[in-house]
This record gives sequence, C-alpha cells and structure tokens, in this order.
Amino acid sequence: VQLQAFGGGLVQAGGSLRLSCAASGRPFGSYTVGWFRQAPGKEREMVAVISVSSSTYYANSMKGRFTISRDNAKNTVYLQMNSLKPEDTAVYYCAADPTVSLVVAGRGVYWGQGTQVTVSS
Repeated sequence: VQLQAFGGGLVQAGGSLRLSCAASGRPFGSYTVGWFRQAPGKEREMVAVISVSSSTYYANSMKGRFTISRDNAKNTVYLQMNSLKPEDTAVYYCAADPTVSLVVAGRGVYWGQGTQVTVSS
C-alpha cells in the first residue's frame, strides 16, 4: 500500500484545513488508518485513528476540533481540522496497518510522506 498525504498549508489561527490520505496498491477498506504529527524538536504524536469499522480515536487535545473519516470507495481517509491553533503547526503523516493497536502505537507498517500544516497567530 502506498500512501500520499496532502492538503496541508498555511492558515490563520481559528481557521480550518482538511487533510487527505490517499492509498493505492490495495483496497483501503481492510486497513486501520491514523494521522500523526511531528512538530520541530518534538516527538511524533498520534492525532486520530479510524478503524476498519469506522470506530474513531482521538488524542485528547484534538477532541472536538478534529474529525477523522474515511471513504473506502475513494481509498481515502480525511482529517478535518477546525479551530486551528499555532501549536497545531507540524508535519502531518498518515499511516495504515491491518491491526488497530499497531496504528494507535505509531507502528503501522505503511506511512505517507507527510504534509506541512502551519498555523499563524
């Protein structure tokens, strides 16, 4: 499975962005997919995860602001980010794996290349 993350950009605080993670190579429907982010000088952290059955998991700081969803027909997972803050600035990556626990732990087998999100104050 090849993953491509896109949709990042520069946005003002309070604004919104929608990231997309597009998959190719295999049907996406049998994979759990997660979004992660890494800011300069910081550890990579989980943002949100969506399972095969569309159960969702969010990091506490993202709950209520970010929404993960999937469209298996389009082989794409989305991350809608609202009420963005400067501290959301990071490179955002998507990852996929058949096993939920591996994705949640940041150990998914497939990773996209990342897309930069910059939130200005």
